[in-house]
Amino acid sequence: MRVLITGCFDIIHPGHIFLLKEGAKLGEVYVIVARDSTIKKYKKKNPTIPEEQRLAVIQAIKYVTFAQLGNENNNFIRKALDLEPNIILLGPNQRIHIDSLEQMLQKNNASHIKVRRLEQFYTDYPLTSSSAIKKKIIDNN
Repeated sequence: MRVLITGCFDIIHPGHIFLLKEGAKLGEVYVIVARDSTIKKYKKKNPTIPEEQRLAVIQAIKYVTFAQLGNENNNFIRKALDLEPNIILLGPNQRIHIDSLEQMLQKNNASHIKVRRLEQFYTDYPLTSSSAIKKKIIDNN
């Protein structure tokens, strides 16, 4: 079973590790790391960590079987289908809606791929988002 997880992974934190670990419970985890250009386009700011470094960190995490960078043109669905996942696992705060993703899959003759969202946030530590970590750094200076 292949589980596809996508994201920016700008500053790795316990929430990312929790998502990857939960994905690994379902099968082999394949990750698409968003390109710098994609992050800039959608978040209207540059990532803190360059894409090659974010990819290297994700590849080193024990729950990840395979990881690669996304497409420059943000054609997520094409890259996703190339990896032949059985499940696409979304993080609890990822902006894409399950219905929208299922429609994209259906248009690409891939409705056999299940889409799930990890509903629970990881709350064991206070800094479980890149935004919270960045804010803490700024507040401490």
